[in-house]
Amino acid sequence: MARTKLTARFVIAWDEQRQQHTILEDGEVVYEGQRIAFTGHDYPGPVDETLALGNVVVGPGFVDLDALADLDSTVLGFDNTPGWRKGRVWASTYVARGPRDVYTPEQEDFQRRYAFTQLLLNGVTTVLPIRSLLYRAWAESYDEFARAADIAAELGIRAYLGPSYRTGLSIVRPDGTFGMHWDAERGERGLDEALAFVRDFDGRHNGLVRGFLQPDRIECCTVELLERTAASAGELDVPVRLHCCQSALEVQTIQERFGTSSLGVLRELGFLSRRALLPHGEYLGGADPTPARIERELGWLAETGATVVHCPLVSARHAGFLDSFARFRTHGVNIGLGTDTFPPDFIQNMHAGVLLSRVMDGALETSAADYYTAATVGGADALGRPDLGRLAPGALADMVVFDLGGYHLGQLVVPIQTLLMNGSGR
Repeated sequence: MARTKLTARFVIAWDEQRQQHTILEDGEVVYEGQRIAFTGHDYPGPVDETLALGNVVVGPGFVDLDALADLDSTVLGFDNTPGWRKGRVWASTYVARGPRDVYTPEQEDFQRRYAFTQLLLNGVTTVLPIRSLLYRAWAESYDEFARAADIAAELGIRAYLGPSYRTGLSIVRPDGTFGMHWDAERGERGLDEALAFVRDFDGRHNGLVRGFLQPDRIECCTVELLERTAASAGELDVPVRLHCCQSALEVQTIQERFGTSSLGVLRELGFLSRRALLPHGEYLGGADPTPARIERELGWLAETGATVVHCPLVSARHAGFLDSFARFRTHGVNIGLGTDTFPPDFIQNMHAGVLLSRVMDGALETSAADYYTAATVGGADALGRPDLGRLAPGALADMVVFDLGGYHLGQLVVPIQTLLMNGSGR
């Protein structure tokens, strides 16, 4: 295997002893094949090629745990609320007529190819895709994800894949009230199809494609589906992502069905574990979120090793936010980041995250480096992948290079701060 040395004005390397990123000025990265062999200065060994990158920052690729993988419809509701009036909840009359798949397979493939390309261009090298189910007959399929695996491999993006599934969905009636439509048998078949995909595709394309389970949001799942999902994720040892604690409608629905909070349900079912990825974590404590109940639920997340997937931009667009980034970290909760909306710009997401975290805390407790860590190591740790999210010997050589030559960047203070304050993934 060829051995290549990169030199750059700044390298964001991983300090194994201190367990944190460190900035190397005039640094070097040496990689051999797919893995990093060295970070530091004055590499002593022979190399086959040296690439002098100049005035740039070289860092680990971002890990997107809720990666936008379609043409995002949430932007329709940005200045037009509530979202259901823009067709973002199925109408009961539509269900009665019979839902259908709106897009052709070719259009679905185009969306994924476009989205994966956008993610790569924004420095995201590992993705767990999220797509809307509003335009589906019910949920996603084995066949479309088999094609998605080939698209990911062709583009070179590291992808965790698996069709989503659900046993129910929210509906809006003509009078504006909400309800649920259930098809438990269809949901169980969806889980069977997802398990078949994971068994068939986990590790494909030399490990570039891995499998994961993604039941749709908690209020759209029966107890039986959640129990089977948790047990299957444990047997296969794969991540499982479930959107929860993300809306007032969800909180109300879960309270009416179970008499407790979303995290209370998941804890009782044994769903919370180190494999659990939970977007968006904004509504802790249930229908009556007292400080004591919120503290208790933060403790459950920390004890079980579950990851909260924080998506700053989409949360802010919907007038919500994690309360708060610093508080979750203080309690020992792992935080990863996701895009979940267009543009899939991790720099923009981190910048918005730092600003709004400070608004939520009323203090300067959260730094640019904190969000950068969540975008890299937080996501990698959520997947149980110490070989991702950091530049260190033995890690995979998933790297992103940011140009510091633009006049718009202004003065350079420290690279990570400058990237977030003045830069853009685009």
